[in-house]
This record gives sequence, C-alpha cells and structure tokens, in this order.
Amino acid sequence: MTLERIVVAGGSIAAVSAAAALRTAGWGGSLVLLSDEHVAPYSRVPLSKGVLAGTQGPESAVLPALPGDVDVRLGNAAVGLRPAAQEVLLADGSRIAYDGLVVATGARARRLSHPQQRGELVVRDLGDAAAIAERLADASSAVVVGGGFLGMEVASTLHRHGIEVTVVDMEPPLQRLLGPWLAGYVARVAEESGIGFVVSEGGVVLEGDPISGVRLSDGRLIAADLVISAVGDIPNAEWLEDSGLTLANGLVVDERCQAAPGIVGAGDVVSREFSPGVFRRTPHWSNAVVQGRAAAATLLNPAAPAYAPDHYFWTEQHGLDIKIAGEPPLLGEPEVLDGDLDGREALLRWTKDDDTAAVVSINYRIPAARLRAMVARAPAAAPASSSR
Repeated sequence: MTLERIVVAGGSIAAVSAAAALRTAGWGGSLVLLSDEHVAPYSRVPLSKGVLAGTQGPESAVLPALPGDVDVRLGNAAVGLRPAAQEVLLADGSRIAYDGLVVATGARARRLSHPQQRGELVVRDLGDAAAIAERLADASSAVVVGGGFLGMEVASTLHRHGIEVTVVDMEPPLQRLLGPWLAGYVARVAEESGIGFVVSEGGVVLEGDPISGVRLSDGRLIAADLVISAVGDIPNAEWLEDSGLTLANGLVVDERCQAAPGIVGAGDVVSREFSPGVFRRTPHWSNAVVQGRAAAATLLNPAAPAYAPDHYFWTEQHGLDIKIAGEPPLLGEPEVLDGDLDGREALLRWTKDDDTAAVVSINYRIPAARLRAMVARAPAAAPASSSR
C-alpha cells in the first residue's frame, strides 16, 4: 500500500509523537494532524502543578512545534470514520481522505455531577486548570475526590497555595497504583504536611448547585469552596462506534499498535488485551510517547518490531519527587539501596523471585535511563554516583 497521506486524529502527546516520528523516519508524504482544541498541542504534565497554581502560564505547557510541513488543523475534531472509503468525518461537516490513519484522540475527565449541577471542577485540559487558578484567591478550602496520582498532585498544589485540602476516596490514596508500602509512605508525608484524608467506601455524592461539598456514604457532609474530581478518565472513542473497529475500554490495538490494516492507535484512547476479555489502557505520559512512535513505525512497516510498554512514570507531590521504573503495584517492603527515608531522599528496590521488579527514586538524583537499566538487569546494585 502506498502512503501518500497520513492523518493523525488527535492533538495529544501520542499524536504529536507519532507525527514527529513519521518525519524523523524520512516519510515525506502529506501529513495532517486534527485536534479538537483551539490551541497548539501541549503537555498535560504542568496542568496539576504550575498552571493550576497560576504560577505558570499556558505557554509553559506547549509542546515543541512540529515540522512546518505538517498540516495542523485546530478546532476541528474527528467525529466519524469510514474505513472502507478511507475517510475521516470532521465536526465541520467535511471529510478528509487518508492512506494511513493514527488514532490518538486521548481521553476526557470522568465526572460525578449530574447534568443539572454546576461547579464540578476537573483537571484535564488548559481550560480546566485555568478555571481553578482563577478561583484560588477566593477559596480557603477544597475537597479533592480521588486519591490517584492526579488527585494527590492537585491536593499538593492547592495546599502549597494556602488552601485547606481534604482528599476523599473509596480506599486509602495510591494503594492500587503503588502498593501498600509506598502508598502509605507518601500518604504519611502528605498528612504531616497538613492534607486530610477520608475514606468513603461507598463513594460520594456531589452536593449543591453550584456544588458546595460532598456527601459521604455514611451521610456526613464535607463542605468546601472548591470541589475537584480526579476520578479517572474516559477514552475518546465514541467517534469510532460505527467504524467496525473493535472497541473495549477504548480502541483495541495489537502488539504493534494496529487496529486494522492501515489504522494504528496510540495513547490514552487505546487498550490492549492483557488476558482473555480483559482490556487495559496505560495512560502515562512516557508510555504515550513510546506508543506514538511505535504506531508510526507500524504504519510505515507493518512488520516493525512489536511495541514494548514503557513502565516508567513519575509524580511530584508534597515535597516528594518520585520516579518509578517497573510495573506496579509494588508488593512488600523495599530494600533501601542508598539514602535515607526519614530524610526523604532514597533509592529503593523491590524484588520478585530474586529479580529486580521495580526501582524507585524519592528526591534522589539519578537519571531516568539509569532507573530503567536497573530494572532491565537483575539483581540490581546501587549506582556509583547519584548525579543526574
């Protein structure tokens, strides 16, 4: 199949990574990137930190520009797909033909409010972060619903801004992501800094219109000036429902990121079958970059090497800069390779069957590449130097 035009649907980091990889590989055909947003593609990493706090402007999140010969079309989302005709239908009623298609339409924030309620805040795009930043000056209290990475980062940012913060979840924070030991350590540090935690096993109901608090499963009400939901995301795959492609927790792709001949997918919108009938997404920034590049390689060569998930991610919260190489959850207690946990600077190792399962740095000066290398070999040893 001759690839004369490739369309990248989405403005996500996965979309940008795929488009850049196509040009880096030397492919010189017509390349069109479609984004539903009206601003240039950006990274979501700063949104829960500097942009949310108002200390960084939106420009701090903008990604490096794609080559000038990439046709970036903003404010015109993909709303349908006709694979037989090789056409993407657009929100403005037009359509665009393709020879190869990258689906990278990302995900949107999951919400808890009902359609008639106003005032639920989320952190998914630049507008969300800016809306919260505008309200910080008049707020003294906040409830963050959701104790995952995003919820805990938002709680940390708000607390540093002088706001009293309570994190509410159905289980202790970060448990499923990090495992009991590391999650407990992070939660203790957060509590010592002044963050409050409440477990509501039956979930919560958002109260008021506009929303002014959350009702716990035991009937208690926690009132707050700001109520921010950080309860996961929903893959933007509805536009593919009539396409004939397989959808299950997103667009299903194979080990080479292929959904169908000439169609690949990457980023938060795609899922893979990890076991029969179980489809999972891997919504991490570094994984989206790797997956975008792999998807581009498959379009150019269907026999390209299989995509290998990048099990590296990081979070910054409550004075902790945590970098993790390995696949969570992390079970049991770690070995301290270097540093001091009481001093909040340490390099930790988890093992499984005498092999290194994960390596975690907490405020420890070590490059990401070295963390990855320590997991790739076993048993791991402490590095000779802690410089970046």
